[in-house]
Amino acid sequence: MIMTVREQLQDAIREAADRDDRRRLCTLRLVQTAIRDRDQAHCIGNGEKISQNEIALLLQKMIKQREEQIGADREAGNAESVAQTQREVDTIREFMPALMDETSMRTACAQVVKEIGAAGLRDVGRTVAALKKRYPGQLDLGRASCVVKGMLR
Repeated sequence: MIMTVREQLQDAIREAADRDDRRRLCTLRLVQTAIRDRDQAHCIGNGEKISQNEIALLLQKMIKQREEQIGADREAGNAESVAQTQREVDTIREFMPALMDETSMRTACAQVVKEIGAAGLRDVGRTVAALKKRYPGQLDLGRASCVVKGMLR
């Protein structure tokens, strides 16, 4: 049986607490809180939770924020902060879906191009946006963009 991100996160929190890994535990709890907050904002009063895809988008956003912070810390010459933030990124990435292989990515790109009726290079942005929404965290969007451009030329 495949574990959900929520279950994986709960197991990782228990494991980090058992090992007394405070930095990892802090990052994991931060992720858990972000998911809970999004659940509450998304599903007011009806008890629903956000989907796995929405969790992947949230994690992707958290990673992007930290990568921007790493860039700022590098410019400031703060190596310790860079290392700590990179550990947070690595911890969050553990809960992201695996990236598609080249063949699967090409198939997904072709399918989306066909479904949205993309006909030329002007449709690349719209196609990549659809891919990003449909396969959050599962695609290297830079590579996917190149594949889509190749298909639409």
